[in-house]
Amino acid sequence: MSDHKFQLAELLIRLFAGILFLFQGYDKLFKIKMKGVISSFTVDSDRQNIPRGMVALLAYYTSVTEFAGGILLMLGLFTNFTLYALGLDLLLVCFAFTYMQPIWDMKHVFPRFLLIVLLLLLPTSYNEFSLDALLDFN
Repeated sequence: MSDHKFQLAELLIRLFAGILFLFQGYDKLFKIKMKGVISSFTVDSDRQNIPRGMVALLAYYTSVTEFAGGILLMLGLFTNFTLYALGLDLLLVCFAFTYMQPIWDMKHVFPRFLLIVLLLLLPTSYNEFSLDALLDFN
């Protein structure tokens, strides 16, 4: 099969994941705002005796990482670093949700996780339509 098909597939997956993360982070940062994000988790976290500072730190990390990570994925800039940061983001979200509520709906998290893993497994030679390739960061 032609490398161009794999390169186009990588681009589509990266753009799709980038859009999902960008708008998830955008909603948290600019629509709901950080105060709203933090307050939405404090009821559950208070029951579990999780310090509010830890909830705030996690909320800021995930929100900024998702927003900036989405932009960087779409641009294809610092792609591997961005995928690692988003992977950590998803692990933290998974841990926090599972700790607060052992049975939770993963329909929004798991597809993003699969996209990140798939992009990490693809050879960097497929990342041709990106700023990483243009700037020779691959």
